[in-house]
Amino acid sequence: MATTKQATYILGLSFYYHDSAAALLKNGVVVAAAQEERFSRIKHDEDFPQQAIMYCLQHENISIDDVNFVVFYEKPILKFERLLKTYIQTWPRGVKSFCNAMLSLFGKKIWVENKIRKETKYAGEILYTKHHVSHAASAYYCSPYNDAAIVTIDGVGEWDTTTIAKGEGCNLATVQSIHFPDSLGLLYSAITQFIGFKVNSAEYKVMGLAPYGNPDVFYNHFKKIITIKKDGSYQLNQKYFAYQYGLQMTTKKLEELFGVPIRVNESELTQVHKDIAAALQKITEEVVLAIAVHAKKITGSNSICLAGGVALNCVANGKLQEANIFDNVYIQPASGDAGSAVGAALYVHHHVLQNKKGDTDAMPDVYLGTEFTAVEIEQALQKYNFTFTQLSDTELFTAVADYINGTNAIGWFQGRMEYGPRALGNRSIIADPRNKENWQKINKKIKFRESFRPFAPAVLAEYAHTYFSIKTSSPYMLLVGKVLVDTLPAITHVDGSARIQTVHKETNKTFHSLLEAFYKKTGCPVLINTSFNVRGEPIVHSPSDAISSFINTEMDYLVLGNFVVARSENEQVVEKYRDTEEYLKIFELD
Repeated sequence: MATTKQATYILGLSFYYHDSAAALLKNGVVVAAAQEERFSRIKHDEDFPQQAIMYCLQHENISIDDVNFVVFYEKPILKFERLLKTYIQTWPRGVKSFCNAMLSLFGKKIWVENKIRKETKYAGEILYTKHHVSHAASAYYCSPYNDAAIVTIDGVGEWDTTTIAKGEGCNLATVQSIHFPDSLGLLYSAITQFIGFKVNSAEYKVMGLAPYGNPDVFYNHFKKIITIKKDGSYQLNQKYFAYQYGLQMTTKKLEELFGVPIRVNESELTQVHKDIAAALQKITEEVVLAIAVHAKKITGSNSICLAGGVALNCVANGKLQEANIFDNVYIQPASGDAGSAVGAALYVHHHVLQNKKGDTDAMPDVYLGTEFTAVEIEQALQKYNFTFTQLSDTELFTAVADYINGTNAIGWFQGRMEYGPRALGNRSIIADPRNKENWQKINKKIKFRESFRPFAPAVLAEYAHTYFSIKTSSPYMLLVGKVLVDTLPAITHVDGSARIQTVHKETNKTFHSLLEAFYKKTGCPVLINTSFNVRGEPIVHSPSDAISSFINTEMDYLVLGNFVVARSENEQVVEKYRDTEEYLKIFELD
């Protein structure tokens, strides 16, 4: 009599810095993953991912007792060592920062195992991986390659800020690393703060601002800030930075160098700020390309995998693709700390347990979050007494394509929630990219964000190369390319580029069908796709979150599964539940 082999479950966790998350592996495949912020509604929530863990277990209909290993994404003792040595070296300048850090560490952050056991009642083995190993594993083991160079770049883990690793079969080994305080990620964050945006949250704003500036104005200034060597290694001139000891990341020396004070959030963005952003972006691209060249040399691999916060810099990623240093490039779609939950679990599955890589696709897509039934959606709509219509699939795609044609903005809520920072067609706001008015309408009346911010195009994969200059697919919106037509003003950035999402029938049939319907109606296979949230809030998780966002913005239609809500038919409901005062506070949050 045949017996069924019991599944092996590994739970990866990241928390206590930012973007806490949980990810569950079943026999080496990611079956569920989510960030805690989606449940708590606290953007970049760093707290213990209790609700994300609960979701992962419920998705597989298992209990914590069925989990074979729990893996934490970094080593707290090594982080404590780095903090202690840093504050000793900079004493007494960092006394206030030191006290805050020690209170946080000894209050909770060093007692990771106790926290996991207390909150989950888990009695099994808890393992730890190094921060950058988790990043590297999240990229390599999710890639289709069995031999690859792996580059990770972020702010800082325990000590590492940049690493080059080699992935070969089920093994992963770090080859070279750059240590704190030299950090390309911290440089980018420091300038983000200098320009008046929020650290570990708004770095992408600086990337979006850069095309409005002239990089040559401040390029030589940055050469005084960062020294780049031929092998891609670099060193920061610490006289311009205070992040080792201060609550502010930069010193007065940087203000003197640039000739302007640190910008106050929400104050005027001047050309100087745009030029600084442009020079920072140029330097970042230069370092990334130099590291890639060196990674190719020392690993001998023809493929490269990227992870870490800097891997979300899609402009630099586009330049890397164009450079043809490697034959193949894979970028982990959840490249930040949230994705490290996946990486930590995969590292144990492959490197520690020596399970072969390549038999299965570890993470075939990013649709790994919660999903809601038609009954749950209808109950949420009925709670608000909405007038709504339920359509068949065919009717839905035809109707929504018709709504999009023009100036309507649609809240589009379908299937399982995406994992990572991008909305990729399941928790999205969509609109017509041919109408330039939609750029400012969505920025000002729906997202409540800065007018310079660009929007990404979602394009049918089979037409991507006709409309955009990309050499490969970009399913996770991680590459920037030039727009090849002049008929898409709402997604064409000031420099003629766009951050592209190629939509594939195999991974998102519903979104692909909508794009097909829009193409059939208009001859345009492209839509605006931006995340379904407003400024200061995480991407929506539940139908109730989506309804709240719809009510408090100027969206014209809300589509939840096959249910359609038209604003024009529900003005009284919208006015009854609108909380204008609460939404005005968004400007104070970010």
